[in-house]
Amino acid sequence: MTEKLWFGIPRNEIHWFPTIDYKKCIGCMACVNKCKHGVYAEKDGKPKMVKPKNCVLGCTGCEPVCPQKAISHPPKSYLRQLMKRDDFKSGCSCGGCEK
Repeated sequence: MTEKLWFGIPRNEIHWFPTIDYKKCIGCMACVNKCKHGVYAEKDGKPKMVKPKNCVLGCTGCEPVCPQKAISHPPKSYLRQLMKRDDFKSGCSCGGCEK
């Protein structure tokens, strides 16, 4: 299996995924229903992150659908910092293209 890359950076090195504040979460599953990438699953009536690395980098689509504002992501500035890394390659992020 080939390693997933984001503009040349290994996805496993990137900490971009949602955080659920369970003190606010009411278990409505809006985040589970919104995300089509399998990041979440329902467990015991609450959303659980089951595949955090499936979260699309830069996506925050589950945040605005949460009526309790229980979902958060890292700031977009985190991605801008990654773009300064030496192994960041602009252009196609497939990992097979030349810089």
